[in-house]
Amino acid sequence: MGRVNKGINCSIQGCSEQAERSMSESKGRMANDLDFSLTSKRIYLCKNHYKEWKRATEEDRETERARWK
Repeated sequence: MGRVNKGINCSIQGCSEQAERSMSESKGRMANDLDFSLTSKRIYLCKNHYKEWKRATEEDRETERARWK
């Protein structure tokens, strides 16, 4: 059972919602506009902030996937 299932909060400053997703710090830092409050190896995002992260990194992730094709 991971931390998300145990009920950890979102890593964004000022957000107290429960996290839905987790990712590595380097992957999370791809979105420069999100301000993370923790400096750990994992970043936890609530549903709303995960959507923001997906929108902000859409082009970068597409480029990253193209490298593997």
